[in-house]
Amino acid sequence: MTVLAPLESPASGPSSPRPIRRRRVGLARVTAVLGMALVLLLTLHTMVPDVAGLGLIVDTALPWFGLAVPLLLVGALVARSRAAIAAAVLAALVWSVMFVPSIVPLSWTAAPASDARLTVASQNVEAGSGTAADSAAALAGTGAEVVALQEMDAESRADAGAVLDEVYPYRYGVGTVGVWSVFPIENAQMLDLGLGWKRGLAADLETPSGPVSIYVVHAASARPTGHDERDAMLANLADHLERDENERVIAVGDFNAGSSDRALAGITAKLSEANQSGGGFGFTWPATAPVVRLDHVFQRGMDVVSSKSVTAGGSDHLAVIATLNLE
Repeated sequence: MTVLAPLESPASGPSSPRPIRRRRVGLARVTAVLGMALVLLLTLHTMVPDVAGLGLIVDTALPWFGLAVPLLLVGALVARSRAAIAAAVLAALVWSVMFVPSIVPLSWTAAPASDARLTVASQNVEAGSGTAADSAAALAGTGAEVVALQEMDAESRADAGAVLDEVYPYRYGVGTVGVWSVFPIENAQMLDLGLGWKRGLAADLETPSGPVSIYVVHAASARPTGHDERDAMLANLADHLERDENERVIAVGDFNAGSSDRALAGITAKLSEANQSGGGFGFTWPATAPVVRLDHVFQRGMDVVSSKSVTAGGSDHLAVIATLNLE
């Protein structure tokens, strides 16, 4: 008698499409949910509660969330799901709208340099690094008319001054910040940012084209465990900027806030920051492998000719340099 082998069920056979289909459905759901979550996070990041520093972390890392977009697109294509593809494409569009305009090279649209221009160089020289003189020499070597330094202790101030005082006839310093200029400095004063700290200054640069207000700031540190003091300093700076009557204003320094940090909203509502001449985000910290832009040159009333982040000395911050037309 011939015994027939039982037929293998198509549902359980090795070539059955059902497990593959189930995996694709699962991948499609996950990809669609993550894509929409990314869209919401990007558009509503300022509403993320700052519990345990979550808001600070999200604001700081916001540009890096773009790395998730290619993964979402690959997952959506593998899943062959229109909903997942739509969510991934929407996330890509939202990220692009938010960040692409700010990373387009300034050199593509920058105004030509006029005869009346001002170059400002700024850096946190990292107190205790022993390289303030190197930073000062590098920044003076750029031909900047104004050099602003932050996080100076007594030793680094003396070292930087030994280099800059020979080049810049006008200078003013208070606490951890200082400014050196080829133009006369008027109305220089400690900038009271509400905490009683000597970490800011305000002055007028008397250029041949008229006065330019300059603010040099070394904001308090921002950590997930606490950043109230930094937030208060930046909010108070925004108040000072609003009351400034000069047409041309510059605010430079270490703000300890990334470009997408909600704590900068009051400042960026009054001043703007130019794109990098060569494009990109212009991250400045840490100098060895920058992941966030803590150092800024904000301004109003002038056209920015160039803007860049460069290595100067051995600080853990890159320097920022901007050239602006005064006329």
